[in-house]
Amino acid sequence: MAKVMIVDDDRDFMDSICRVLQHRGHQTTAIYDTEEVIDKLEREPHEVLVLDVMFPENAAAGFHLAQEIRKHKTLTRLPILILSAINTKFPMGFGPGDIDETWMPVQDFLEKPIDFDVLSAKVEKLAGQKAGGQ
Repeated sequence: MAKVMIVDDDRDFMDSICRVLQHRGHQTTAIYDTEEVIDKLEREPHEVLVLDVMFPENAAAGFHLAQEIRKHKTLTRLPILILSAINTKFPMGFGPGDIDETWMPVQDFLEKPIDFDVLSAKVEKLAGQKAGGQ
């Protein structure tokens, strides 16, 4: 199965996601802030990145991190899944229709609260895209 990095500041939520994905055969890495994500990804490649948007230091940190990741030659093809409750705090209707190469350079978007079966299916699909070189 896939090696998945999850970046979210909510430790309880992160614990739940990791347990579900591990139960389904994935290897997970939990990161609680956006500070060293790029360095860690470059040192230890992952097949999928699951990324929250809002962090205490910046309500758009996840968007900014996704943009920075795409600037790194070794990470341009890393599948990113945004997993966020941003629409709860800022009801602007962010969703899959906002995905683009500049502002939200990710492959998929999922709103919290989540259905763990849907999350698992999306992770497996994205891991398959990475494995297939797409």
